[in-house]
Amino acid sequence: MSSKDQIVQQLKKQIEDFKTEATLEKVGTVVEVGDGIAKISGLSDCMSQEMLEFQNGQFGVALNLEEDNVGAIILGDYLGIKEGDSVKTTKRILEVPVGEAVIGRVVNPLGQALDGKGEISAQGGSASGGKSSLFYPVEKIAPRVITREEVNTPLQTGIKAIDSMIPIGRGQRELIIGDRQTGKTALAIDTIINQKQEKVICIYVAIGQKESKVAKIVDKLQEHGAMKYTTVVLASASDPASLSYIAPYAGCAMGEYFMDQGKDVLLIYDDLSKHAVAYREISLLLRRPPSREAYPGDIFYLHSRLLERAAKLNKKYGGGSLTALPIIETQAGDISAYIPTNVISITDGQIFLESDLFYKGIRPALNTGISVSRVGSKAQIKAMKKVAGKLKLAMAQYRELEAFAQFGSDLDETTQQQLNLGRRLTEILKQGQYEPMAVEHQVAILYAASNGHLNDIKVEEIAKFEEEFHKYLSTAGSEVLQKIKEKEELDDALENQLKKVIEDFKKQFVQ
Repeated sequence: MSSKDQIVQQLKKQIEDFKTEATLEKVGTVVEVGDGIAKISGLSDCMSQEMLEFQNGQFGVALNLEEDNVGAIILGDYLGIKEGDSVKTTKRILEVPVGEAVIGRVVNPLGQALDGKGEISAQGGSASGGKSSLFYPVEKIAPRVITREEVNTPLQTGIKAIDSMIPIGRGQRELIIGDRQTGKTALAIDTIINQKQEKVICIYVAIGQKESKVAKIVDKLQEHGAMKYTTVVLASASDPASLSYIAPYAGCAMGEYFMDQGKDVLLIYDDLSKHAVAYREISLLLRRPPSREAYPGDIFYLHSRLLERAAKLNKKYGGGSLTALPIIETQAGDISAYIPTNVISITDGQIFLESDLFYKGIRPALNTGISVSRVGSKAQIKAMKKVAGKLKLAMAQYRELEAFAQFGSDLDETTQQQLNLGRRLTEILKQGQYEPMAVEHQVAILYAASNGHLNDIKVEEIAKFEEEFHKYLSTAGSEVLQKIKEKEELDDALENQLKKVIEDFKKQFVQ
């Protein structure tokens, strides 16, 4: 058979096999566009939160479904979209790539790489393409009560003041709140660094942050080997408000994938104040009626539906957990403003950082009076619970007495002792940035401080004592540390061993 005959045969076969398929597409027209918002007419069967594809390939999300038009936010650059452009519905709710591929990467809220290390590989599609088993919707209903269990496993932050007095459990939602420049992000980053030994996957969502600041954070995480288990989701200050709005939901979806695999996840939203501002901007542009402080009426629901997705699942549902640490920035310490009170009422406690304490050199600048964890000692190992009971009481008494001590010098001996103990505990609870501490070391030093073993050490020598004590523990006291780590309990025999180690070290410590 000649080549000509072969071609004819192939053409005949193709004609026989040819099937006509009609595809139905709903197409609308852009009526108005500007400031990252598009008004579209002709999309009569569009769903709320549905992804829309514009003529130039840009994507948007339908937010307002009105009688004669659809109000959509544009995910990315809106300058290439003009009046009269066609818009298609995709029949898909907005979703992001999830899975092992996003670990160690810096991505935008659509799951597209920002770190120059190549595209995120997810099977069968992309944030702008087809369906895949490795794609999760950004908006999802929170796990129901029947799927959850009580929060009872500690999430060690490595920060003495938090792990002892305001413990965080896996599956909890603990708010970090304070004025700007009081160390909120520093607390969150230290917590991520401390998860190295804890086998917890971390997701840091930066909302409306400067790219230079996030680059420094990524650099620090790499330096401490934390990027191996961390994903950074970045909606920078120069990105449209629409990306800031979906960023925390996208980060949460990435975390939920690992929770569904039975793993433990830590999610940090830095910060939800900027998230609320971005949503306010979008809502006002969409002509939604403003409420208090010009925020829309559903601003509470914006954060409650996000934070409710944090959970500790029971064994039947995989036993995974998702812990949320939202951050809120206050103005002049006003925690009674609209957004702070909203988020305080949603979360299971708050860590309040005070600028006065920060400037006094008490860092982390934790106000232990206002700060609280509603999970309490359930999220602590027994050894820490035993040590922390005395610590909380001593710190509370010290705060009460400190105010009175300023007015009178003639104080009785008991009051003097309590003040001395409080001063030493305050020194012990100070901690440098990027220096998270293992829980067994925390137990040892807090035991020494709260049981009066440091009362004969000068206050200004406490920092030196602690530094040398930890070095001594790692060598001569390694057996005691190992036992605390394994048993997670401080029984009488172990307590006596720890006392002996403290006394032996004090003999050789030179003030």
